[in-house]
Amino acid sequence: MPWPPEATPSPPRLLTASVAILLGIGFALTLAVFYPGVMTFDSKYLHEYAMKGTMGDWQSPVMVWLWALIDPLAPGAGSMFVLIAVTYWLGFGLLSLTLVSRGRRVALLLPLLGMTPPSLALAGVIWRDVLFATSWLLAASIAFAAAERQSWIRLLGQALGLALVAFGVLLRPNALLAAPLLAAYTIWLSRTSFRRAAILYIPAALVFFGAVQLVYYGVLDAKREHPLQTVMIFDLGGISHFAKANQFPVEWSAPENAMLLDRCYQPTMWDIYWRLEPCDFVMRKIERETGLFGTPAISRAWLAAVLRHPVAYLQHRSAFMWNFLAGDNLVMWTADIERPMQDVFPHRAAFNALRTALDALTPTPLLRAGFWLLACIALCGIGWNRPPREATFVLSVCGSAAVYVLTLYGVGVASDFRYGYWAVLAAMSGGVVLQARQGGRPLQKG
Repeated sequence: MPWPPEATPSPPRLLTASVAILLGIGFALTLAVFYPGVMTFDSKYLHEYAMKGTMGDWQSPVMVWLWALIDPLAPGAGSMFVLIAVTYWLGFGLLSLTLVSRGRRVALLLPLLGMTPPSLALAGVIWRDVLFATSWLLAASIAFAAAERQSWIRLLGQALGLALVAFGVLLRPNALLAAPLLAAYTIWLSRTSFRRAAILYIPAALVFFGAVQLVYYGVLDAKREHPLQTVMIFDLGGISHFAKANQFPVEWSAPENAMLLDRCYQPTMWDIYWRLEPCDFVMRKIERETGLFGTPAISRAWLAAVLRHPVAYLQHRSAFMWNFLAGDNLVMWTADIERPMQDVFPHRAAFNALRTALDALTPTPLLRAGFWLLACIALCGIGWNRPPREATFVLSVCGSAAVYVLTLYGVGVASDFRYGYWAVLAAMSGGVVLQARQGGRPLQKG
């Protein structure tokens, strides 16, 4: 049963003002470093689709639709950059001000963490992974703030939070398995129990899956471009390498076969078989010469390869995951996509200072996705027996981040740090909330 909220002291004015000033500095710093935003090749294609009204499911058609809607506000990169920056600082801001309202000085940490390189470095880069992470941070922060408010505010917060969770799934459908944990929190708030979350898990995942199908192919009429088969191509290449036998449903010349089995495979990204010489012959033949990409032939070949060579499949997937979690992978995009040999902001002092800080942190665990995964798992363990206000937030936020990162073992096709960005924001916010713990009953187990 729910229990009445605990009385909280009036927030000291100095603490409130200090947090507000830090949040303002953080937002201004983000603008100074990144405005009008850093375009990548992915975001360039998305913006072109938005301007043409083209809808496909290779990237998120929801982000294409949204960008077309907001583009007049700041044509080009500006509108999407501002949206990302606003959701980023609203997430940190709402959470820190909620802690301030309870007299918690640890709230000062949140805006400071938001200005650290592992977090800030992606806040101005236009990737859907970044908008996905900031949207989920804001969803959790809204739920945390609304948990003990009046009924109509609480209901509004729950609705907004749940909408943002769904929006994240529409940006990143591979978040299907992570979304139910965050959805349970937005629905039951501090009254969430392990039993309730477990009961909700499968139905919620099915609802989110149905929402993707309905919005993508019903409402937006997106063209099917078969992004799931990129995973299969990557897996077929990896299994071929470790099994030392071609698993693709095509025949190669002797030199091509030798390259496929020995030289082409890298546990970094599937693009090696798509657009990078000399191994782009793989997709050239599968997509353009034979037309097999997007057909059941690829799916059948993938299933047969996994069943025939399960050890090789696990070797490939483990090699990829290790590289993703522990490798020195791309963090912040710095190239000008119109002039790739040049930096995007070559003369901007704030941008170059952040880049220098990232270079200094590159050898450290702070720029490794595995560090943030372990941090999320550890925070879940620490928060398990804490009062429900903190425990439910940490378990849902850090738990969803851990599940999200771990699902990349099976569906990941690239190793960029951005794919673990939700774990960075979750660990930072969850760690601070745990430090703000106060008396109360432990999380209900049933």
